[in-house]
Amino acid sequence: MNDPLSEVIALLQPRAVFSRRISGAGRWGIRYSPFGQPSFCAVLEGSCRLAVDGHRPLTLEAGDFVLLPATPGFSMSGFEPVRLQHFDPSLTSKVLGEVRHGTRGGRPDVRLLGGWFVFDSPDSALLVSLLPSLVHVRGIERLTVLVRLVGEEASERRSGRDLVLTRLVEVLLIEALRSTPGEDAPPGLLRGLADAQLASAMRQMHGQLARSWTVAQLAKTAALSRSAFFERFTRTVGLPPMEYLLAWRMAVAKDLLRRHDLRLDEVAERVGYGSASTFSTAFSRQVGQPPSHYARER
Repeated sequence: MNDPLSEVIALLQPRAVFSRRISGAGRWGIRYSPFGQPSFCAVLEGSCRLAVDGHRPLTLEAGDFVLLPATPGFSMSGFEPVRLQHFDPSLTSKVLGEVRHGTRGGRPDVRLLGGWFVFDSPDSALLVSLLPSLVHVRGIERLTVLVRLVGEEASERRSGRDLVLTRLVEVLLIEALRSTPGEDAPPGLLRGLADAQLASAMRQMHGQLARSWTVAQLAKTAALSRSAFFERFTRTVGLPPMEYLLAWRMAVAKDLLRRHDLRLDEVAERVGYGSASTFSTAFSRQVGQPPSHYARER
């Protein structure tokens, strides 16, 4: 596979989806504390206001989709001034049916499908840092279909449910991220992939991870001078190219050590090191423990 976005999502290992229908009517407003885990929201009908910490408030409309890869504090409300009520999303798992805010009964002003899941990757913080902290997409029919399927699967206990949900969420994440204009994204993976020259170098790094890359070689792949490539990559992706490559190699190495029965020299070769000892030294420096200890603990 030579697709950095797909590889990042695969290494994040999303699982355990929980979803709930939420509606609001009249004068209402709720405040969520920082959650840390990834969450999503799709507007099924109507409209409301969303204010995510660190971002400008948004007006959400039917067909909108929002993804928060590491959910910070946020509030949702109608459009009338209101004192926000604190709401603990973990409590909704004990509530059956739709969660209603504001006026009870009658047609709601907005109806949403909200949900969250977890990333199993030990490098989730690193990988999430490469993604936008807020993704807001409007009018993408494929996302609407995926959200509906996630909601249906999460609410039932059919055989194969966990595997189906994992695959659906992987597709949902990729669809949401690739529907986001990369040029407008903050420094990170999407912005790097939106730059055709940098994207060429990034795909080469991911596709030939075992190669002994230098900045000069990557710059040549991007058809840029060494200094121009280094400056542009660092500014656009948020990490210098060799630091990005090292972080990615270690993320892949952790995954291989956790989930595959490979010898240390095989792992070393797959992630670009000429010997097990060289890899072990680099891994220990980066992770804080030797790879053999890391593998045994997991």
